[in-house]
Amino acid sequence: MNTDTTIAKNIRVADEKASYDAACKRLLSEKIILAWIMKNCLEEYRDCDVEEIAEKYIEGTPQVGEVAVAADETNRVSMIQGIGNEDTSLTEGSITYDIRFFAIAPVSSELIRLIINIEAQNDFYPGYPLIKRGIYYCSRMISAQYGTEFTNSHYENIKKVYSIWICMNPPKSRENSITRYYIAEENLAGSVKERKTDYDLMAAVMICLGKEGDSGTDLLKLLNVLLSTETGSQDKCQILAEDFHIRMTLALESEVSLMCNLSKGVEEKGIQKGIDKGITAMILTLKELQISRDVILKQICEKFGLTEETAETYLKEIC
Repeated sequence: MNTDTTIAKNIRVADEKASYDAACKRLLSEKIILAWIMKNCLEEYRDCDVEEIAEKYIEGTPQVGEVAVAADETNRVSMIQGIGNEDTSLTEGSITYDIRFFAIAPVSSELIRLIINIEAQNDFYPGYPLIKRGIYYCSRMISAQYGTEFTNSHYENIKKVYSIWICMNPPKSRENSITRYYIAEENLAGSVKERKTDYDLMAAVMICLGKEGDSGTDLLKLLNVLLSTETGSQDKCQILAEDFHIRMTLALESEVSLMCNLSKGVEEKGIQKGIDKGITAMILTLKELQISRDVILKQICEKFGLTEETAETYLKEIC
């Protein structure tokens, strides 16, 4: 088997997948999309208008996005600039967040600063419970405030954090669901009441997508359309504008189009990868049975609809 060819193919597939993931994250980092997520998932913003959240409460000055796919794209003027997106600790190592920024929340007559990170996750079972990672991220975002938001024993200055996970391929039992995990007060003896702001310091939110037609809330409908691999870019832009009243800027249209093109490429490469595996397995099985080369060629041509020339290429790579 030609290992160089196989490695090169795997590298190309991995690069395209990484490009698609990066495009998803850039799309999710648009202020208007973040505003929809914040209004529907964060209690501080439930009574706010989406446009108001995008324009007034998401903190940070516009910056050029870190573009992993098309470095010569125009500036993403609606991208988030806030705190850095990497926490570093000498003992714990580095964690890179997909999207992280400051937000200001209206509570009573004062302003509270929130730190929110959003993670787009394809694999719901990466070898550990995803919610534990979400809570760990919350913990890291709180501990990282030492030396910036508070020093010494001034714990009263700790700011609330959210870890929001958008899961694109959840198990069927969790499709089209939004679940919040947070700290709550419970009296085991007696009856006391602590100020909620003194313990309500972290929450992890799991947004699990599903089929577009089965979406139960406006946010799920929006994200299912936005991140769909089946809906074309023109249809997406039309739905976003007409159903969700999102102003389609050139930058946003460009990101939607780019992500759709990449998702199509990733899907096609995934299908091709499956076909490649099937052909490889068949050739190896037939070889073990000591079937002649001519018969192998004929069978894989018939099974996979290949030309003799293409079948020969597979045989040369594998044998």
